[in-house]
Amino acid sequence: MSIQAINVRNQFRGKVKEIIKGDVVSEVDVETPWGVVTSVITTRSVVDLGLAVGSDVVALVKSTEVSIAKV
Repeated sequence: MSIQAINVRNQFRGKVKEIIKGDVVSEVDVETPWGVVTSVITTRSVVDLGLAVGSDVVALVKSTEVSIAKV
């Protein structure tokens, strides 16, 4: 299967920088030209996708809420 189109507008191409594997979920850090994006996904998905440090990926970000904090 290949994706023909997707409705997610926030797409960041990058490379997997680090994977912190857990028993059930894992953290995947993706290095993009704009900084690091971290995703928490199931460890099964990490294995099924064949993710490893250096893998070329696209981080897709879709949210119904974006919070802002004043610093």
